[in-house]
Amino acid sequence: MGDLDDRVAVITGGARGQGRAHALALARAGADIVVCDTAQPVSGLPYALSTPEDLGETAGLVERIGRRCVAVPADVRSLEQMRSVAERAIDEFGRIDILIANAGIASQSTIAEMDEQMWRDMIDTNLTGVFHSFRAVLPHMIERRWGRIIAISSCLARMGLANVGHYAASKWGVLGLVKSLSLEVAEYGITVNALLPAGVDTDMTQNPATWRLMMPDQENPTKEDWMAFIASGPPNGDLIQPAEVAEAMLLLVGAHGRHFNGEAVTISAGLSANMS
Repeated sequence: MGDLDDRVAVITGGARGQGRAHALALARAGADIVVCDTAQPVSGLPYALSTPEDLGETAGLVERIGRRCVAVPADVRSLEQMRSVAERAIDEFGRIDILIANAGIASQSTIAEMDEQMWRDMIDTNLTGVFHSFRAVLPHMIERRWGRIIAISSCLARMGLANVGHYAASKWGVLGLVKSLSLEVAEYGITVNALLPAGVDTDMTQNPATWRLMMPDQENPTKEDWMAFIASGPPNGDLIQPAEVAEAMLLLVGAHGRHFNGEAVTISAGLSANMS
């Protein structure tokens, strides 16, 4: 079928958005899929998280492609739950070849006004959740002496933005985790990389809180205002589609990606020109 025939991929945060795009891209390339998502609310977020129905829909879409998919409700904030996901993958398929640590959340507050729970929720999900995902699959990959690990970071890991310091800090932490792990496991045939997209067209960006963050001069910006604002920017500066991020992911986990290790691959629509 493709470059990844009979590989097995575990994807966190796979009920919709980028996670679903990764699941479908990997399935089209020949992989079987284990997808997990918390599929329950997290307080303090300006948008609704995915539902069990979303998780089931991802599984159904994968199966229509002709690959097997196991959907598991699991919260990346729990190492025990992530170990259960890894165990389920091995029980069902006998192996784990690929991990896409995609689960993440976003919220807004100034650091001066941010309460501790908002900070903890962000770090626990976006950074500790990546650590838990890594920790759950690594013993198996080390034993098999092969693996491909991708963590989804963000362009904001390399820059500041007012009102999302906790998000930027969590994504910067992911880069340090990826680079360190890549050195630890290279001898076992495991590569570890990060993808850093700019704004992706998902529920995380398509909500009034994000529109207000990006257009502070407008009192109550709408989605139409947001899209017009984006269209007024540089060429190719529109929102990145989840499938475009998934195409970059396929390069890193496929046969032509073996020399990518410890990399921070940016998909920035031009923002990189303003970064060192």
